[in-house]
Amino acid sequence: MAEGLLRSLIDSTRAAVKNPEDYEARSNIMWTATWALNTLIAMGKTTDWEVHMLGQAVGAHTDATHGMTLSAVSIPYYRYIMTEGLHKFKRYAVNVWDVNPAGKTDEQIAMEGLNRMENYMKEIGLVMNIAEFGVTEEMLEGIADSTLIMEGGYKVLNRDDVMQILRNSMK
Repeated sequence: MAEGLLRSLIDSTRAAVKNPEDYEARSNIMWTATWALNTLIAMGKTTDWEVHMLGQAVGAHTDATHGMTLSAVSIPYYRYIMTEGLHKFKRYAVNVWDVNPAGKTDEQIAMEGLNRMENYMKEIGLVMNIAEFGVTEEMLEGIADSTLIMEGGYKVLNRDDVMQILRNSMK
């Protein structure tokens, strides 16, 4: 179900960016957001909220909204943890981004999916790095210190992991 919602969100967002008056596209975005936020699709599954913790910490040190900070940290975060949840990233690449797995390793498939996600995010005009919010190298220690590290997800992060992800988010 989550993969279907993601595909719907991708298509509807493209349509809404092209035509902001497209009521059907905007309604579909709201519908998919409702499902994502009510957590029903996650029942009985392990979920990973670390990317949100990173985004919240960046937002606490800038005037950026949570959605903006998520777009800036998500790709670096996912690339950093990809090997820990490789089976899920491979499935995401194939089922959401239509990556053809023929002749590719699981890692190549997963990385191609993340590359397609990154290209899509750029296509719709999302912020892709935290430097665009005014974050400087000198601010990274404070942001890392204010990042809540949760137990769970694909990889339990430590402070060094958080610092590396933040550095990668500056590029």
